[in-house]
Amino acid sequence: MADLFGNDAAPARDDAPREDAPLADRLRPRALGEVIGQEHLTGPKGAIGRMVASGKLSSMVLWGPPGTGKTSTARLLADAVGMRFVAISAVFSGVADLKKAFAEADRMAAAGRKTLLFVDEIHRFNRAQQDGFLPFVERGTVTLVGATTENPSFELNAALLSRAQVLILHRLDAEALGKLLDRAEALEGPLPLTDEARAALIASADGDGRFLLNQAETLYNANIDAPLGPAELGLFLQRRVAVYDKDREGHYNLISALHKSLRGSDPQAALYYLARMLTAGEEPLYVLRRLVRFASEDIGLADPQALTQCLAAKDAYEFLGSPEGELAIVQACLYCATAPKSNAAYAAQKAAFRSAKETGSLMPPQNILNAPTKLMKEIGYGAGYAYDHDADDGFSGDDYWPEEMEPQTYYAPVERGFERKVKERIAYWDNLRRERRDAS
Repeated sequence: MADLFGNDAAPARDDAPREDAPLADRLRPRALGEVIGQEHLTGPKGAIGRMVASGKLSSMVLWGPPGTGKTSTARLLADAVGMRFVAISAVFSGVADLKKAFAEADRMAAAGRKTLLFVDEIHRFNRAQQDGFLPFVERGTVTLVGATTENPSFELNAALLSRAQVLILHRLDAEALGKLLDRAEALEGPLPLTDEARAALIASADGDGRFLLNQAETLYNANIDAPLGPAELGLFLQRRVAVYDKDREGHYNLISALHKSLRGSDPQAALYYLARMLTAGEEPLYVLRRLVRFASEDIGLADPQALTQCLAAKDAYEFLGSPEGELAIVQACLYCATAPKSNAAYAAQKAAFRSAKETGSLMPPQNILNAPTKLMKEIGYGAGYAYDHDADDGFSGDDYWPEEMEPQTYYAPVERGFERKVKERIAYWDNLRRERRDAS
């Protein structure tokens, strides 16, 4: 795979790129200090900077979005400490390629030359293939530098992760992307853009430096006479699709952000993350399932209508389809964000389930057991049951807990929304229960 500056994963070379090479290749950095946007790693106090200063590299995994310089960083690392650079891609390589690379590294180690093995898209190797790296990393045959756009904790073996330092490359911000364009303009001349259109071009890159330089090259090749404004630029360049893998970390990050914005009663932020998911192609029914869950977990009886609103939104979406039905999802999202919050039902569920597992198969008291047969009646099932509706206030105050178990409190309503009334009712019944027990 190509790196931030257009290089294919191949051994380092000292010759300059050809004049007709892609712009990204011609702008690739020649030293670690030229890598843009990753100073937290490459600077003197960064992990990579310190390794280079000591002349000793440890195995590492470079984790970051596309176009942030993972391949360039690995290549320049090898140059900086005088190591042999070998690169393979998990997309195109198999076991035979790995065996060949390890065998050659063994031979070079015997001759006193250390090897930095760069593995692009390392998360695409299966678990068994990842395990195959371990003996060679442990005995120092290779210093492994893996690159991945996916969360290593999800995609890489724990054994491999324990032998490698995970270094996070940041998405390039507007300042870093602006520096890339400055370099391009120093080489090729001013871009045919107004200041506003230049800012729009940077925003469209979504943190991906390689994409930005490719777009800039398209503009240069078009021989545009008059500078384009934002509207003309939008017509000229295809709109970039948001980066969003529905089964990967981006999916979990956004749904987490949506959930926490709802919990924090911030309807504006919740709408933003909802829009991020839906415009990136998330399945609307998945979002609706999460809203239904939220209504039970974080609102509960503080506003019982929240669950009804979410289920109604699901019905409306299935009835109307997209895009009309998405307004119902927005309505449910806003209702949940602005509703009073309580996790009392959620906490009660966890506590009750834990208690049920701990107490096993305790029998309920006999007076509240059903007695459908004569034998069961004869042995006392249902005897002495107090029918609550026979009481003047519709409350018997009976004890419904197993004899071997003290009464428990799982559900503790909060002083918010409808649960305030629920709390008052429970307190009223608890008080009646105590009075009748004291009187008996």
